[in-house]
Amino acid sequence: MFNGLNNNLGNLYKLTEAKTRSISAENFTGEKGKGGMSTDGPAKNCARDLGRGWKISPYAVLKAGEVFTLADVKAGGAINHIWCTTSGRNWRDFILRIYWDGREAPSVECPIGDFFCSGWGEYTPVTSLAVCVNPGRAFNCYWNMPFRKGFKMTLENRDTKDMVIYYQIDYTEAEIPADEPIAYFHAQFRRSNPLPYKDVYTILDGVSGKGQYVGTYMAWQVNNNGWWGEGEIKFYMDGDEEFPTICGTGTEDYFCASYHFEKPCKRR
Repeated sequence: MFNGLNNNLGNLYKLTEAKTRSISAENFTGEKGKGGMSTDGPAKNCARDLGRGWKISPYAVLKAGEVFTLADVKAGGAINHIWCTTSGRNWRDFILRIYWDGREAPSVECPIGDFFCSGWGEYTPVTSLAVCVNPGRAFNCYWNMPFRKGFKMTLENRDTKDMVIYYQIDYTEAEIPADEPIAYFHAQFRRSNPLPYKDVYTILDGVSGKGQYVGTYMAWQVNNNGWWGEGEIKFYMDGDEEFPTICGTGTEDYFCASYHFEKPCKRR
């Protein structure tokens, strides 16, 4: 029987007992029939002519240094979609963490901008199946993230100023059979500033067990007058030592371009 956890256009016709839930500043717990009940939210003055049920709590305010719990779910299921936008653009100072099934260590720990492929604090449109960044600076991700017992998602404000977060976390509640193996979504952030000349930059390390590598987001700046795009992306897997199993032909090639990323000039 279809459990409804991996819904897509190809299986919309299938019936399921799964329950759709959504967490936001209008419904912190995602409970059924509990959305839009706020009477004393941060936007109550702006929404004073609208009344209860209309944008009284469309966002949450994070004080400087605060760790805010975006979601804390106690059920099995899968996250299907995350949308958010912030008041400020110090995206490296806003740290997103996700904990699966009661674990103490986060499986996702990443600045919110880099998690949504926006590392420089400026709006850049992104269009893909997994991540979309839309005008003006609306972050979306569609990674399917299953969990058996629940998940917790937090956001830390490391800035010296308060920040505002608008967000919505859409997920499905459904039981995952105990004998059905699942892979938990993981993401990590690394930075070197600057990377020493001719040094090797490690994108990911220390991974063990079965799984699937789903992608890389990278933001870099040029600190010399040499060509910066010829770094080869190498995958050392299952005990590889000196030489990798996968070796590309250049950084721009790995990111699905060729001969630079710019549109070539027309020759006369």
